[in-house]
Amino acid sequence: MIASEAIVKILEKEGITDAFGIPGAGINGLYKHLEKAPIKHYLMRHEEAAVHAADAYYRASGRLALAICTSGPGATNFVTGIYTAWIDSIPLIAVTGQANSALLGKGAFQCADIAEIVKPVAKRAWRITGASAIPSVFHEAFETARSGRPGPVLIDLPLDMQLAEINFSIDSYTPSTLAPPKPDKTLIAQAVKLLDEAKKPVIIMGGGVILAKAEKALIDFAEFMNIPVISTYMAKGGMPEDHPLYAGQMGIQTGAVSSGNDVFLASDLALGIGCRFTDRHTGAVAVYQGERKFIHIDIDRKEIGKIIKTELGIHADASEALTLLLEAAHAAGNKRTRPNPDVPFKYLRKKYQRQPNFSRKTLDPREVYELVNRAFNDDTIFTTGCGLTQIWSGQYQRINKPRKYLPSGGAGTLGFDIPAAIGASVATKKGKAVAIMGDFGFTFLVEELAVASRYELPVVVIIINNAYLSLIRQNQKYAYQYEYEVAMKENKGLIDYVKVSEGLGCTAQRVFSYEEGEKALARAAAATGTYVVEFIVDDATDCDMGNDIAHIRHFD
Repeated sequence: MIASEAIVKILEKEGITDAFGIPGAGINGLYKHLEKAPIKHYLMRHEEAAVHAADAYYRASGRLALAICTSGPGATNFVTGIYTAWIDSIPLIAVTGQANSALLGKGAFQCADIAEIVKPVAKRAWRITGASAIPSVFHEAFETARSGRPGPVLIDLPLDMQLAEINFSIDSYTPSTLAPPKPDKTLIAQAVKLLDEAKKPVIIMGGGVILAKAEKALIDFAEFMNIPVISTYMAKGGMPEDHPLYAGQMGIQTGAVSSGNDVFLASDLALGIGCRFTDRHTGAVAVYQGERKFIHIDIDRKEIGKIIKTELGIHADASEALTLLLEAAHAAGNKRTRPNPDVPFKYLRKKYQRQPNFSRKTLDPREVYELVNRAFNDDTIFTTGCGLTQIWSGQYQRINKPRKYLPSGGAGTLGFDIPAAIGASVATKKGKAVAIMGDFGFTFLVEELAVASRYELPVVVIIINNAYLSLIRQNQKYAYQYEYEVAMKENKGLIDYVKVSEGLGCTAQRVFSYEEGEKALARAAAATGTYVVEFIVDDATDCDMGNDIAHIRHFD
């Protein structure tokens, strides 16, 4: 069998039904057989976008997708997408074409050692140098991507490897299987004991809970133990915002306008599940650590104790751990009845809920998110990349279901938003996906609007146009007391994003008032095709944030 035919059959057997990519001379040997497969291929406009789409496809559905492209600059364009997926623990299969084996290391046309280039930002990478190894490498790649802390993997295929004859039968191929790490039951019992002994315990739901599809198990455990739940940014939507035990989001940026920081600061014990305790969440570690104790459950053993000193560390899959935690809690006694907090969480959450003022003549960018909350239902998927627009999104958007909020969390990748919305819409069978970004971020990978238009995807793009590199402006202003090369006044005049969008096959409009915005979003929510709404907002609105969770600076 031709190796490329074997690869396609393996992809099919491993459950790949959708691929995002761009063909080229270095990968056409594989594309020949992909054409005949029951795998839907989406032709992207930039290789980076193919990876972002495959990334968000998994975030939205929990299923793997394929990102595929040619050699040289095509392959190197994959790097940012792979890094974005890697730092957020998102599995995907990336396949790149390569020059013939005989040309490797000889400076051949479009020949770059992509397997070595991506190793620092991929879970693993292979270059195939012997065609007979292809089935075993692909099997290992799928297993590696899915197992433990998930992540992206890359396989680099020289053209002669794609065209080689190999001895292979798909009937003999067994798809990769998962064996999530199970927790030590003794440690689980200790965790329940520590929680019972604590006066003000809290549970921190991390993105790993979403990846493990363990949100319901966490809620069941929290309800039985009567412990408030705080979510990290990557877990946004994991618990309904009106749940009596939901204490809010926390963090120094996206969680700055939330009761989560207050509840956490009052705690004496924190149980972190599937979270990495990164700087955007903790801020100054000394303040975050405080005098409280920590229990940390994570699928990646290396994360435990890496940043936060833990009283008890448990290496385990979140779903496996929560199942045993609930069993241990039942074994240790009846449903817990702790004293009610001084301020019930629903009232504490309301304290931070922005009261919109739609009477202003100039649009306040923060008010736009309230219009968004009202325009779209809970089944809508949202994507966002970086900047103040992402931070405001994290602060003000209300998300009540898991896998409906898909941010570039650890990388903060400008350009992630639109291709991610495409991947999410494809994964959910043309579900509504909304990308929220700034005017500068819109110019990154904007060409992917043509993909959304071509495949008639119900993607909505919301541009918050303040004609600034707004996050950088705010950093320059308050950290360094200057402003330089961050204003882009032309984005509200010379540059016409409506025409750009229309030229890429979208319906688009620019709005200047809340009334116009409300109507535009209603049309976008009802649209079956791709729709762009540009909001012209105040130039220099500042965003609440701080250096530590106890000292958040709030702006009117």
